[in-house]
Amino acid sequence: LAIVMGTEGDGLPPETIAEADYVVRIPMSSGVDSLNVAAAAAVAFWQLRAPQSP
Repeated sequence: LAIVMGTEGDGLPPETIAEADYVVRIPMSSGVDSLNVAAAAAVAFWQLRAPQSP
């Protein structure tokens, strides 16, 4: 498992996204442009550890 995170403004280059098996995006609320990488990583790891619904 590798989690690759991009920059706040530009995200990941298209070439990197093309190599990924899965792509996940964090939806933003109105008025929020981006999360810093630490906050985005916290969201991603929180979701990974959450129990999955059957």
